[in-house]
Parts: sequence; C-alpha cells; structure tokens
Amino acid sequence: MADKREKKEIKAIGVMTCGGDCPGLNPVVRAITVTAIQKFGWKVLGIEDSMQGLINLDYKSPYGNRWLTLDMVEGIIAEGGSILGCDNSSHPFKYAVTNAEGKKVETDVSDQVIENFKTLGLDALVVIGGDGSMAIANRLSKKANGAMPVIGVPKTIDNDLQGTDVTFGFDTASQTITDALDKIRDTARSHDRVMIVEVMGRDAGWLALQSGIAAGAQVVLIPEIEYTVDSIVRKIQERKARGQVFNIIVIAEGAKMKNLGCSMGEHAVGEMPKYAGAANHLQQLLSKRVDCTCRVSVLGYIQRGGSPS
Repeated sequence: MADKREKKEIKAIGVMTCGGDCPGLNPVVRAITVTAIQKFGWKVLGIEDSMQGLINLDYKSPYGNRWLTLDMVEGIIAEGGSILGCDNSSHPFKYAVTNAEGKKVETDVSDQVIENFKTLGLDALVVIGGDGSMAIANRLSKKANGAMPVIGVPKTIDNDLQGTDVTFGFDTASQTITDALDKIRDTARSHDRVMIVEVMGRDAGWLALQSGIAAGAQVVLIPEIEYTVDSIVRKIQERKARGQVFNIIVIAEGAKMKNLGCSMGEHAVGEMPKYAGAANHLQQLLSKRVDCTCRVSVLGYIQRGGSPS
C-alpha cells in the first residue's frame, strides 16, 4: 500500500543521543550536523539528555536544547561521550514523576513530547540510540501518525540491534575490554588465580564473546547459552591436570545460570531493570568447588568511555 502522506519540505531537524553513552556519539552528531547544514541548508537542534529536552522545553543540564553550528561540532570527532548529554530515565511512556503523596510513579508524557516537537518547528527527529531507544522512537512516530518522522542511528556497545552488523560504540568497547583482559591475565598467571571478569551487554553476549576470544579467555559465559558451575569446574580441573593453573572467565552481566536465571539489581521507577552481581554470584559458588583463589573484576563504566576507534 502506497504511503499517502504529504511530503513536507524539511527545514529543521532535531538530534538526540539516547540511553547510555558510548564511544562514537560525537562523531555521529558531527556528521549529521555538517551534512544537514552544508548539503541541505537545514537547521539542526541538539536536544539535551535524550528525551528530557522534548519532555520539558525548559530543561537545562547545563545548556538545554541548542541550535548546533559547524563551529560547535568541528572539534568533537575524536571525543568520547556526547556534547548533547545522555539519559536513560526519560522514557516518555513510562516517565517518573512524584505524585501528591510524594511517591514516584510512572506516567505517559508522550503527547507532551509530540506537541513540543511541533512547538520547536522541527520537521524530523534523528534518534541515536540502542534497542530501547529505537523502540520508543518507533512508538512515538507511529503515535504521531506522520507528524513526527524519525530516523534511527544504531548506537550501543551491546551490538544488539537488527538491521546492522555492527553498532556505533561496540568496536571501541570490545577493544577496551580486550585490553583490560590482557592486563588481568598477568595477575591471574602470577598468582595462579581464577579471575572472573564481568562485562556489559545486557541480554546480548557480543561484548563478552568477541573480547573473550580476542584475549584468549578460558571460559566465556553469555546470556544466549545457560551455564552450569559443574562445567566450569571441569574446565578448571582439566587445565590444572595439564599444569595450567590460572584461568580467565569472562561473564556477561546478563549471563544465565541454569535453573537460576540471571542476576538482577534494583529496578527504579521510570528506568530499565539493571543487571548486577553476575560475577560475584559465580565467584561465591565457584570458590566452594575449586582449590584456588577466585577473584572478581567488574569492568563497569570504563567500557563506555574513550575516543572512538
């Protein structure tokens, strides 16, 4: 069925960096801004902190929404982070507000977002984000019924988006993890230890798998395949029988132990559920089964930073 919507001349677009930060956001913002201004003569509004700048037009942390210029983006191609700011608690369909009783509750502010988009005089919105951000943007666009055209740019260190082989941020994060594993291996070998290294990735095992293989880890645990402590113990014992007394275990934060599932952290109102404790949980169980020291290293937010590769 043909699209019968009227084609509108584009004069101004908005751009936002949604969800968690990752390497490569600034180069994408720069490319969008330079192309829009130089090739098409469009204005580009940088929307601050993901959807926050569309939920509340007075929002400032610290700059607020601002029209981007060539000078503003000229030097950011090699910078990590985002000059627009990021936010993973501005879900417009589940936005956290404080009610009259002082309790935080989720509310739908999507109509407000669509209305503010129109108020700003924007003709299209470029959403740079991961799977959650893409789902939200798609839902908003459908609700606006053609009044809010959206273009999605795939960014996430998790590499868990359809329609692209590699997402912005994944390669740099993989290199960061691999570099860390190379250093942790030195300590593992020197002290005859089992080092359990927890990496990000949420429900996808790409980060753990690629970096684990690259660094020569002995065990890689990913969300897509349930694991058992027995299988890990056997691996450690087999290596010890060959005179190899150290081991590197890379575990994705969303890895699932058979019959127990994954380790979850707190789930704050208006935010995505958080994974937490995968490596520590495994360490507690494994320490009871092997006659060597098991240590945990949670790489955390170091995986998100740095100049993009």
